[in-house]
Amino acid sequence: MAIENRISIEIPEADLAAALEHVNAARTILAPFLIALTPEDRRTILKMSDGTRPFVEKVMDYVVSEPQFLPPFLPVEEMQKDWKAVNGLDPILKAANLLCDNLSDTVMLAGSETLEGGLGYYNTTKYAARLNAPNAKGIYEDLKKRFTRKSSSSSPE
Repeated sequence: MAIENRISIEIPEADLAAALEHVNAARTILAPFLIALTPEDRRTILKMSDGTRPFVEKVMDYVVSEPQFLPPFLPVEEMQKDWKAVNGLDPILKAANLLCDNLSDTVMLAGSETLEGGLGYYNTTKYAARLNAPNAKGIYEDLKKRFTRKSSSSSPE
């Protein structure tokens, strides 16, 4: 059975270097403004989604047009800053997520095809080693290390 070749790309080194430079430049530009949450933070904070965003948008309009309903403890200026950050960063996040998805898919498919070819090569060397073909045994012995299972019992050192 022939291997289906679904991807065949050669990306010039200059293009890869330029893309990495631009990604790193974007990270550098945004670094002072970005936050890293802990897993606990991510689990416990309220999350705005596509379903709650219209609600928040309406609230942000009302806090300006109808401020008499503002609780005294609500810092409107901070809410407005946060809302502006959401609206500014969201298009960048969407573009970055699309880029990440496409990069992930491309690397996954290229890796899958490479692994599939590698397994075909391994099986051929395995068969050739059984037939005592020159050089096959050494290659097979080297490659089969990937498939050797380690003992589940631990030996004392």
